[in-house]
Amino acid sequence: MRQRRWKTWALRGVAGLAAFVLLALAASYLYLRASLPQLDGERRVAGLDGAVTVERDAGGVPQISGASRADVAYATGFVHAQERFFQMDLLRRTAAGELAELFGPAALPLDRSRRLHRFRARAQLALAGLPAAERALLERYVSGVNDGLNALRAKPFEYILTGTAARPWSAADSLLVVWAMYIDLQNNVEPRELARGWLREHSTPEQLAFLLPEASSWDATLDAGAALAPAPMPATAPAWWGADSAKPVQLAGADFVDSVGSNNYALAGSRSASGAAIVADDMHLGLQLPNIWYRVALRFPDPEGGPRRIAGVTLPGAPPVVIVGSNGQVAWAFTNSYADLVDLVVLGTDPARPGQVRTPAGWETPASHVELIAVKGAKPDRFVVRETSLGPIRDAGARQYALHWIAHDPAAINVNHLKLETVANVEEALAVAATDGIPAQNFVAGDSAGNIGWTIAGLLPQRTTAPLATTFPLEDGVPTWSALLPPSRYPRVVNPADGQITTANSRQLMGEGAALIGDGGFDLGARNRQLAGGLRALGPRTDVRQAFDVALDDRALFTARWRERALAALDAPALAGHPQRAEFRRLLETSWTGRASVDSSGYRLARGYMWALHDLFYGSAGKAMAALKVRAAPVAGTSRWPDVVARLLDTRPAGWLPPGYADWRAVELAAVDRVIADLTKDGQPLAKATWGARNTADIAHPISMAVPALKTVLGAPADQLPGDANMPRVAGPKFGQSERMTVSPGREEEGLYNMPGGQSGHPLSPFFLSGHDAWAKGKPTPFLPGPARYTLKFVP
Repeated sequence: MRQRRWKTWALRGVAGLAAFVLLALAASYLYLRASLPQLDGERRVAGLDGAVTVERDAGGVPQISGASRADVAYATGFVHAQERFFQMDLLRRTAAGELAELFGPAALPLDRSRRLHRFRARAQLALAGLPAAERALLERYVSGVNDGLNALRAKPFEYILTGTAARPWSAADSLLVVWAMYIDLQNNVEPRELARGWLREHSTPEQLAFLLPEASSWDATLDAGAALAPAPMPATAPAWWGADSAKPVQLAGADFVDSVGSNNYALAGSRSASGAAIVADDMHLGLQLPNIWYRVALRFPDPEGGPRRIAGVTLPGAPPVVIVGSNGQVAWAFTNSYADLVDLVVLGTDPARPGQVRTPAGWETPASHVELIAVKGAKPDRFVVRETSLGPIRDAGARQYALHWIAHDPAAINVNHLKLETVANVEEALAVAATDGIPAQNFVAGDSAGNIGWTIAGLLPQRTTAPLATTFPLEDGVPTWSALLPPSRYPRVVNPADGQITTANSRQLMGEGAALIGDGGFDLGARNRQLAGGLRALGPRTDVRQAFDVALDDRALFTARWRERALAALDAPALAGHPQRAEFRRLLETSWTGRASVDSSGYRLARGYMWALHDLFYGSAGKAMAALKVRAAPVAGTSRWPDVVARLLDTRPAGWLPPGYADWRAVELAAVDRVIADLTKDGQPLAKATWGARNTADIAHPISMAVPALKTVLGAPADQLPGDANMPRVAGPKFGQSERMTVSPGREEEGLYNMPGGQSGHPLSPFFLSGHDAWAKGKPTPFLPGPARYTLKFVP
């Protein structure tokens, strides 16, 4: 009897537990449903000039129509908040150094690095300096954001998981989102300069000139300037040259996905089928869910009362402007310019002057600012920023630097980008771009009359120092900039003879104008050369689809040369008694498709061979830099290092043979053996090491880093992706084409688009992964929103 009762109570307990679990799951589901955005219905809003409609298509892409630009800004803020508030929150916190308030002490190191810049204080100053009309528009957007957040029936699910509250939005927060993009696009320059500084200290001037070329053999610039001759090769290598003696199996270089990215290009009307320009853009960024961009089409009256439509992508949280897109007369696109916008100015100290530092202008006492960082579950962290007239003080090794960054300039942020909505031609667009308060970009535009042009959008410093000197920490006595370059002096290219413009983060100019931009970490140039060649091959009468497909070019033109070198090294003597090398060669021959294709082992082996050589030559330098907490990948201090290595392999100078090797063939075979050891260390056959197995998408919501168990529901499929860094179709597990846009102004209905994530950041939304499959497969979707499936109306 007792045993029977025990079984009864046990069954009741299990049933009760199961019921509790089911109720908890049901409650969680209902809560998640409650935090979904409102898609249909009507809302009354004070202060509107007229009715505003938000018509979403089947993919959640809205067309927002209103009686005024301010009303459209309000509705944009509303939908941004309802679909993407947590993303917006992360962006403002990333810039302000406030992530620990959400994620606890683990985020403190990152917060301290951001607090160094005091961007929240700078945002308040920038906000006060905005023209009244721009500030009023921004405030309308902020009202929409907060109304959208408050209209959710439950707060966004991320705040439940983090146990935190959603803080209201402010106008200063929108400026912080722009500074978050400064960080994303320019934060890599500082470690690059430190790496170059280490190389300068440990190399002769002749060695340094050879190791850090100012241009590459791949450069395809926009002007007709003569190519720069490579520096002579010194007789001997620096003392640090060569790999660490421990020879680790792991290939640090091979795991580094080149994060220099973005393509934009334009075809003039003389080359298009319609006679209008064609403008294309695919901005390469870190990939996560939701995608960084939010697609929109905005409709409102122009100043004369006529209809105006602006279509493209917005950045949730930023001022309510279309970042790249078309206004019906002009289309525009961006790539990161990699202009030289950061100087590390060495500061002097003297025990006789306690508390002071010496800048190039003389001695000064830095201002001290106490930053209190809120930390979830702990006391606030007290962080002191010491700031000179040139910028905050940054400690690196035993030295102190003033971090002089264009992002600290009071003019770094404005809302001039809004003026692109009303430009009528390329000349007007280029004039606006040169005054834009954004991270400096290659700006490419085309108009409905067929004109195309390029310039730099964003601030440039006006320098008096030769550009090369400023790409290292500034030596004593070398001046930094003290003024901004006037917009009238910005370099530009308009309607080139060949009817096309391409930029892909590489050197833009060889001749006049190059010194105005400088070199803040240009790409090697192979991607831009291939992009330009692919566009040129289209010939005349090109249509939008043909232009779109150029961004999907995954031909391995760059890596093919490294395959040829590996094959030459793997001759009969090298293979004798080495079956794995023989297999390596077989795969280079039989599993090479000429592309970075997912089924190719040959591509992965050739790429790994190149990066293994990087490790063998620069490994000791990397170890020394790591000890100084200088994290730069590649440690070569330049993306042009493959040109340096290629010259060495082609000439085989005895003085540059790394220590421990009998000859250059031994170095090449050591690189092959390192790739083999790395790819077979888990017992995997070399043939299974395909590019797709390495280049598998890992795109997920950032909250999954805090709660890994949720990655299955907060992530995109683990697609094997074709493409790589040195070709137009840039693709890595967490980095790649964040959007693909191709459009002719005035013919937007023909435009094409892709992006890796959907409009919504909510996993229960039908828009969460909408469009992802098309992006992964390279299948374009319409640029403009489709027929309305949902309509939300705001009325006064």
